[in-house]
Amino acid sequence: MDRIQNKNDRFDWTLALILFLFCIISCTAIYSGQTTAQYPDNFVLQQIIFYSVGMIVIATIMYFDSDQIKRMTWILFGIGTILQAGLFIAPESLAYEVKGAKLWYNGLPGPSLQPSEFFKIFLILALSKVIVDHYAKYTMKTVKNDLILFIKLGLVTCVPLGLIILEDLGTALVIIAIFTGILLVSGITWKIILPVYGTVAAVGGTIIYYIIWAPETLLKYLSVDNYQLMRIYAWLDPYTHKQGAGLQLYNSLHAIGSGELGGKGFYERQVYIPDVHTDFIFSVIGEEYGFIGASVVICLYFILIFHLTKIALSVNDPFNTYVCVGVISYITFHVFQNIGMTIQVLPITGIPLPFISYGGSSLIGNMMAMGLIFSIRFHQKSYMFQDSSKYYRAS
Repeated sequence: MDRIQNKNDRFDWTLALILFLFCIISCTAIYSGQTTAQYPDNFVLQQIIFYSVGMIVIATIMYFDSDQIKRMTWILFGIGTILQAGLFIAPESLAYEVKGAKLWYNGLPGPSLQPSEFFKIFLILALSKVIVDHYAKYTMKTVKNDLILFIKLGLVTCVPLGLIILEDLGTALVIIAIFTGILLVSGITWKIILPVYGTVAAVGGTIIYYIIWAPETLLKYLSVDNYQLMRIYAWLDPYTHKQGAGLQLYNSLHAIGSGELGGKGFYERQVYIPDVHTDFIFSVIGEEYGFIGASVVICLYFILIFHLTKIALSVNDPFNTYVCVGVISYITFHVFQNIGMTIQVLPITGIPLPFISYGGSSLIGNMMAMGLIFSIRFHQKSYMFQDSSKYYRAS
């Protein structure tokens, strides 16, 4: 028998409050950051509009329960594939290159559209559905069946990865992070996971070795561009390359370091960083509010991820659990990568800071992910007598 709950009880007010706080932080940081931006646009007003559209997106997604979303998964995945593949054949009037990459539909009326931001969410749904459908078909857990599931997940992931990796390494890394997060809770045996990721780690380590000690080999045999190597060198030593590829990172470190403990205060920025309102918005927070302000923002992300983890552990539908894990992986990697690249922990990849960086497609993509969480909470049912064993398989 269902436990009756009214709509107020089913609405996730905690998540709504977290998003409201992110909205305030975002608009405040962008307002200060745009004072030194090289564009005349009012980014704060546009960000408020994007947040408003995002709320509409959340309300729309909340209307559908998990069964309805599950039935629409492949339709959404197909739409994402068409939009992403369309960039390769779209005319310059519809999608022109920006900074050497063709990632946006920027010839349409209104703001530019980056389909890869939505594709990440569609991938989460697709991977979740693949796992649920697999376990519905294969009731016996064997290494062979786990290998079949791994291949299915890999093939689905290869669709967006293959369409994106040559144009946008940052988004490709996010896709891999989503795949890895869902894979780890899918129940696939470690006999498959460890050799695969061990091989990937060995190959990655070898590439890093050649980047540092033998770059001419990569230039000769792998057709790696010199500017790609310069980005790595600028990350490892931004002070030597501060007049070139390391300028953005050097200024970011200078800005965050000059904020010291309490920061310089609102609207008191002094360090110029190009496009600071987008990928390097964290440097604005670090400079103006110092270690304390930056720590508050990081703690807010921890609260968000903790809250999403609680939801993932409480739901009684495996599809919803995998969706929650996918969203957690997606948000966590974005935060870790973005903040890490502003403080030289990780290379610069152009990944925005969720809910704070300026950007319509990225913000609405974030809100789509949150819409799934709101929907899961709103439509979740509790039963007085319930056997949850049918939902999960032994590892």
